[in-house]
Formats: sequence, C-alpha cells, structure tokens
Amino acid sequence: MTLELYRDRNHCCLMFSDLIEENGHAVQANQFLIIDEDAGALIDPGGNLAFNELFMAVSRHFPPRQLSYLIASHADPDIIGSLDRWMSSTAAPLVISRVWERFAPHFTKVGKSDNRVIGVPDSGGRLPLGRNDLLLLPAHFLHSEGNFHFYDPVSRILFTGDLGVSMVTGAQAGQPVTDLKAHIPQMEGFHRRYMVANKILRLWARMARQLDIDMLVPQHGAPIQGQEAIDDFFAWVESLMCGIDLFDEQVYQIPSARIDPISRQMRPALRAVANGV
Repeated sequence: MTLELYRDRNHCCLMFSDLIEENGHAVQANQFLIIDEDAGALIDPGGNLAFNELFMAVSRHFPPRQLSYLIASHADPDIIGSLDRWMSSTAAPLVISRVWERFAPHFTKVGKSDNRVIGVPDSGGRLPLGRNDLLLLPAHFLHSEGNFHFYDPVSRILFTGDLGVSMVTGAQAGQPVTDLKAHIPQMEGFHRRYMVANKILRLWARMARQLDIDMLVPQHGAPIQGQEAIDDFFAWVESLMCGIDLFDEQVYQIPSARIDPISRQMRPALRAVANGV
C-alpha cells in the first residue's frame, strides 16, 4: 500500500506500509519517500525483505538512481538492512548519526560505502532537499543511542522512527489515527520496553511542541494525525514510565531456567524441578 501523506505541485511525501509479507516472522515496517521538485530522499529504507518491492514502488514515483539521500533514523536491521543493495542501485549517500557512521559499512560489501556516509552530529542539522530543508532533530535514546527524527516543514510531517510505533498490520498502518486514547493499547507495550526513560520523553516533547506539526509518522504502525491526537500523544509520553524507569535488581539475576532449542520455550532448571521448587 502506498499512502500519500502530502502532495502539492512541487512536493510530496509517500509512505509504504505493507511491502513485507505478514507471516509473523518479521515486524511490520514503513518506508518513506520525500520528493521536492527534482530531488528525492528515501527515509528508513528497511531490510532485505522489503528491497525489491520498495525499489519498484519508488520507481513509480521517482527514479531511484536520482535519489539525493538515503536517510536513516538509526542503524537497526529493519532500518538499513538493505543498505548494500541501495548503495549498488543508487549513487545516494547515507545520512545517519555519527554514532553509527562507522558501523554502517558492516551492512555493505567492502568499500561500497567509502565516502558515501554523511555523519550527523548529536545536535542534528538542516539537510537541503530541493528548494527546502529537512530538519534532522535529536531523538537520542528513543530508542537508539544515536537517533534522529525528521521534520518536513512543507508537509508539516514529523517522521518519528520508533517513537509513536503501534503494533498493527500493514493495512492498518495505512489508516491514520485521530483518536489517541483508543490507539494507546497498540502502542503501550512497545514504548514501555523500547523507550529508555521518561526523562528523555519529556525532553523530546518539549522540543517537538515548538514545531508546527500536522502528522506524526512512525516507522512501524499508523500515523497520528490532527492537533487533538498529537497533543494527546505529547501528554501521554510525558507521563509514561518506561525503560530503565521500570527495571530494578530483580531483573539482574543469574538465570536458572534453560532454553529448550526444540520447543523454543523456557524450562525450569532440572535441580529446581527435583527439589520441588
């Protein structure tokens, strides 16, 4: 499914939500194409599972070989697992946090990424695209150590990576959410585990509130659209306890349960069973 998030005469933003076969073996993921006149940027191009379908989908709207950038919020496999193939198919450089600048070549063949990685400092920056700029906004530890969100001032869309994620199907991801309260159950478990701490969420929300935002678009799940839903999202993350807020000494114990490689289940230790524990 190709969802047109925004379009005017010179600028458009497209989202691809269902390019991965939904067989339960891989998490649903979105990829994004921004076009400004004759310039194009692909955001979070995804893993190898999505490459062929994404290349064909992008080709219907913009020549892949003319892409100006491959932009990555961070360095997870579902973000840049297909980097080697995009480096072969385009001349575009990879834009990624400096934290991951020297790790990105591990996704490619030797030499393929030489002089083709633009490392972004922790403070972020403005990236020229056509006649406009994309804002690369600090989003460190949400969830990755080096992490950026991308704000397009023309469409007023904030691409939020793993923040705002919901666990839904590719078809459901193509339906923007306008009622956040009903949507929270699809988001809560993920955010409690993958976001590092409430402190970071509050800092991020303080920064994001300064932007004129029409839509929050995560890398997994459905966009959040409309001022009421966006304000509710800010309020929700500002109060959310997550990550290290929820961990204590009970988590950090020497394990006794065994992993059964056949059933892939955890089994009590034999000694514990024998002792009736």
